Amino acid sequence: MLISTLAFACMNATVKHLLHINAYQIVFFRSISSLVFTFTFLLKNKIPFVGNKKRLLVIRGFVGVTSMTFFFMSTKYLPIGTAVSLRYMAPIFAAIFAIFLLREKIKLWQWFFFAMAFAGVLILKGFDAELNGYGLLLAFISAIFSGLVYITISKIGKDDHPVVIVNYFMIISTIVGGVLSINNWITPKSIEWLLLFGLGVFGYFGQLFMTKAFQIAKTNQVAPLKYLEVIYTVLLGVFIFSEVYTFWSLLGIALIIGGLVLNILYKGKQK
Repeated sequence: MLISTLAFACMNATVKHLLHINAYQIVFFRSISSLVFTFTFLLKNKIPFVGNKKRLLVIRGFVGVTSMTFFFMSTKYLPIGTAVSLRYMAPIFAAIFAIFLLREKIKLWQWFFFAMAFAGVLILKGFDAELNGYGLLLAFISAIFSGLVYITISKIGKDDHPVVIVNYFMIISTIVGGVLSINNWITPKSIEWLLLFGLGVFGYFGQLFMTKAFQIAKTNQVAPLKYLEVIYTVLLGVFIFSEVYTFWSLLGIALIIGGLVLNILYKGKQK
């Protein structure tokens, strides 16, 4: 999990470095470079590309690319660590959607932990005068759609191989990102080509090592560690991009991550 979170943090930092390139184009390169890995895996293991729950796979792809696009857009207005923290609000929205779509119940303590995380968002917006409101809105929308991704994957269940699900996501993201980039295309220069294709490499290996971590260890032991991505990303933002985090920013981020980690630990204890 430590390698996974570091890989995702490096991907976040790369996105931040490519600020002058539009989000659609970043989505395109992030997706098309990951397709190399997913296609290779499916071919090597002779796993059918089409999948079983095609309708849900397509929905997951469109919901996922929407979330990813809004997140990449938010990084142009927010410190990268703040954007990542807000995106991690997704489990809260997933839990709320699950009440209506999956008829699941949320316990009282979980509502307390969710309120703690939302308090972090309010502190970020209300007390940090430097925080861009438009960027916060973009990150928030990204988190909402990411929550829908969780619900869709839950509905797919074990009927489709995880790489088939990711492959659908990458194909749809490549098409959507490519089409939307046509009128906004900026030709990368020298090392920017490497950085753009590197997005897919970081993303793929981040996903790979995260999956392996969940396979060899208990969920309640591994899941909280994924929030190390926020710490890694904040550190990269400070040392590489000279980003400044106020006391209120750090407090807000701490409340968001704290509430989500406590929720994971609580759910693990209940099981």
